Amino acid sequence: MRHDATVGASVDDDLMLAFGAELIRISGRRATTYPGSVLDNSAFRILWMLVEAGPRTLGELAVDLQLEQSTINRQVNAAIQHGLVERYAVEGRTSRSLRPTPGGEEAYRHDRGLRAAVYAEVLTELGAARAHELVQRMREFNDALDRAHARTRD
Repeated sequence: MRHDATVGASVDDDLMLAFGAELIRISGRRATTYPGSVLDNSAFRILWMLVEAGPRTLGELAVDLQLEQSTINRQVNAAIQHGLVERYAVEGRTSRSLRPTPGGEEAYRHDRGLRAAVYAEVLTELGAARAHELVQRMREFNDALDRAHARTRD
């Protein structure tokens, strides 16, 4: 039996079910807590963007993290209240930007180390060649998913 998708493409039902099951497993990892963590997952993701990619506006964060504006507002306000993130004015811009505080960056780097240790163990178990291939395949998947989502918006 085949599952028909849009644009005439079809995928075997067993493949679609197996794929869905793996997506559920990996998406559940977003809620994983790491022993010794100091940040909740939403603060970690916000700080990840601000530390690794630089200051952002609320709108840019919403796009980057694929969150609704109301959700990112709530999460950023909580991070500000906890002293992890601060708003600041940028000359020539009407919207204020966000950046990590020194304490926020320290907390992020601490938690990043905890998470990295787990993922380093996984990548080591896979071996270098398979780990590199996995990253390449994940990139291809995300690029294809971006294109599919763009087609649904057009």
